[in-house]
Amino acid sequence: MSNDALDDMLEFHWIIDMLQTVDVGIVVLDREFKIKMWNGFMESHSGKLPSEVRDQSLFSLFPDINRDWFAQKAKPVFELKTRAFMLWEQRPYLFKFSNYRPITSSEQFMYQNIILAPLVSATGKVDNISMMIYDMTDIASGKKQLEALQVTQSEAQERGSRGS
Repeated sequence: MSNDALDDMLEFHWIIDMLQTVDVGIVVLDREFKIKMWNGFMESHSGKLPSEVRDQSLFSLFPDINRDWFAQKAKPVFELKTRAFMLWEQRPYLFKFSNYRPITSSEQFMYQNIILAPLVSATGKVDNISMMIYDMTDIASGKKQLEALQVTQSEAQERGSRGS
């Protein structure tokens, strides 16, 4: 094996290792929404091994996900090669994962931001898309606490102005 081939193989290995250990969910889906890749974040939070989910339908594994809604979100990603976003403010989560920090956070489920991105093949076609799932629970919890504090402060000011 040449040094270039060995270098390429070593680089490929650490890239795969990085994808498996990054603290972001990474899922690759084909046009039929069958799972092609499932990283360590997804395994850890779902309890499902990559070997269990590979080539399975996203919707058969997660029946709570509305197929029509998700297909509409994914359509421009496949057809127009653009990204699509799902923000926790609009929809708290796609995957109903438990909050894994129940001591430091009062939230029951993980709030998620999700990015769908096209994976363009060498032929220029998009046969697969990536889904990146970000845990936004700490930010969501902080925002909810801040909003509750603002409401309490506003009510106190209102009571104070009526009492004078």
